[in-house]
Amino acid sequence: MLSDTVRAQVKATAPVLQVHGETLTRHFYQRLFKGSPHLRQLFNQGHQHNGQQQQALAMAVAAYAQHIDDPSVLMPVLERVAHKHVSLGIRREHYDVVGFHLLASIREVLGEAATDQLVDAWAQAYGQLVDVLAGLEASMYASAVAREGGWTGWRAFRVVGKVPESAEITSFYLSPADGGPVPDYLPGQYLSVRVFVPELGIMQPRQYSLSDAPGTGRLRISVKRESAASGRPAGQVSNLLHDRYDEGDILDVAPPQGEFTLDVEGTNPIVLISGGVGLTPMMSMLNTVAARRDGRQVRFIHGCREGSVHAMREHLSSLTGRLPNVRSKVFYERVGPADRQGVDYHHAGRIDLHAIRDDVLLDDADYYLCGPVPFMQAQRQALRDLGVAPERIHAEVFGTGGMDA
Repeated sequence: MLSDTVRAQVKATAPVLQVHGETLTRHFYQRLFKGSPHLRQLFNQGHQHNGQQQQALAMAVAAYAQHIDDPSVLMPVLERVAHKHVSLGIRREHYDVVGFHLLASIREVLGEAATDQLVDAWAQAYGQLVDVLAGLEASMYASAVAREGGWTGWRAFRVVGKVPESAEITSFYLSPADGGPVPDYLPGQYLSVRVFVPELGIMQPRQYSLSDAPGTGRLRISVKRESAASGRPAGQVSNLLHDRYDEGDILDVAPPQGEFTLDVEGTNPIVLISGGVGLTPMMSMLNTVAARRDGRQVRFIHGCREGSVHAMREHLSSLTGRLPNVRSKVFYERVGPADRQGVDYHHAGRIDLHAIRDDVLLDDADYYLCGPVPFMQAQRQALRDLGVAPERIHAEVFGTGGMDA
């Protein structure tokens, strides 16, 4: 338990961190990677390059300082972080290294303002945060290894299938190289996959949603090729997977993680709303409902740029054709001459939940959102405007940021 004095000192730094936090976190990461270069492979270097990682950490540190009197307010965020840490193989001993460089960075960036008392207060606060995260992660590690076919850390999986789903998205079917069983997972969870990136000289992990129902005897991820655009470099790992990995090749895989999951025992209707590659966890949820012969009402609402990037179109059409409880609405931002309205898509333009409110507003429904952050912010606001209670809305965020509107 932190003393009143320690909490007051940490809380007093919150305004400073809101203004200068990103400077601090940039310095921290530079210091960390210089002093402990082996840790670079735990971090997405693409997010380091574009500043996402630094910004996300700065926001997290400022939020922790602001809520130091009652950190339980941050528990949903901490649980999400713990899932990500377990998917990357982060262990308690890593926190000691990170803490050393974080406290040193506070001294070096804040200068004279970083008194011994302030640094000691942050050391105690950081220790409290570590205890919470390490406790959550220990439970997750134990759960991962206890399930049939489970493991912790990295495990070799063989690519047993590679299927193009659209002009941008390809599915990879994975099976344990050791011949062992595939663990169960919850629809909506993700895998961490690790590959060697020659340009960086290190392994790099990425998280990809599982895109099929559990219980198939193999794991499936569906990966979007991230091309260079608007000054943003091409995705190193996604392009390596598309270009260099084929059937028979080996990938390092961590056990399924993630708290954005379908309640498989629930009976309420579900509305799945996705943008672009955000449809991948939704397909896992939809396929699970189909495999379980779950009779609850499902609405699958999806938006994409155009027909060429509409992944799994035929599969969705097949499901809606044979399952009377499943209906879909698909939006194309750009409609081509070969696109068939009512067959390939239903509406032109971006998703407009107000225009299809009869398909959206189902009594006691749960709503699941996945896609780029601006997309989810817009859809969440639209749902609120339509009267949907906030606790009914669940969202998965790709990347390092949050989705608060």
